[in-house]
Amino acid sequence: KISQKISNTEFITLAKFIIIAGIILPILPNEPIFSFISISPYKFWLAIVAVSTISYISYLLQKYVFQNAGLLLTGILGGMYSSTATTIVLARKSKEGSTASKIVASILFATAMMYIRLLVLAFIFNKTVAQSLLYFFIPLTFFSILLALFFNSRDKANEASKKLITYNNPLEFKTAFIFGLLFVVFAMVTDLVLKYYGNSGVKILSVIVGVTDIDPFILNLFQTKNNSLTITLIVQATILATISNALIKMGYALFFGNKKIATKIIAGFSAIIFLSILLLLIVKV
Repeated sequence: KISQKISNTEFITLAKFIIIAGIILPILPNEPIFSFISISPYKFWLAIVAVSTISYISYLLQKYVFQNAGLLLTGILGGMYSSTATTIVLARKSKEGSTASKIVASILFATAMMYIRLLVLAFIFNKTVAQSLLYFFIPLTFFSILLALFFNSRDKANEASKKLITYNNPLEFKTAFIFGLLFVVFAMVTDLVLKYYGNSGVKILSVIVGVTDIDPFILNLFQTKNNSLTITLIVQATILATISNALIKMGYALFFGNKKIATKIIAGFSAIIFLSILLLLIVKV
């Protein structure tokens, strides 16, 4: 049973998280309390709870249910947690003898899960934005999966099952604190950029933040009450952030991976980036 495998420390961490979320969240004000941050304390904490919960589900599945998951399942579950971290780990595995095609397929599966995770978060925090993102994320998800299946079909070798990746518990204070800090920083920066540089500034910012964890920035966009942030701008900035993130993941894979995966990685991510740009040009929101 899973409950018998989970350590007491993890039970205590989970219990603290449930208590804090259940007691503090309902009493937090749902209106901004600082002029320089347009996000209310309630929505700030809700963002931490939502992202941590999704990551925690992935963490539990990998640690206690699929302890010896193969490459493809590692990519899928890892993408729920962090597609960027998963890309780095899988790329490193390519230097340990894992076949290039399976590595690339696993990385692309992780990217597909990123789109699904962001879409789920959009529906939680801003259904209007989520409905517009459907026209982008559904094609990108299916396209990423098709690419992954294509590369996987190029290699019929059976990958031995073994534990490939280890994550920190996303409910630990340090992990939640870092996310919360990034969330507040991006909230302030986004408001300042919008005030002084307008829509173009937000788009440039979305490209820059793609090299980091994009969740805090994107969740700020989903929740902000700034009237200058239109649905169109939020959607465009979100897609630009995912494009930038795809570029950095491609770079990480090339840097940390075996040279044998280079051509496939470039082809896979270039195709995803091309489709993203094409959708930005033809889809009107």
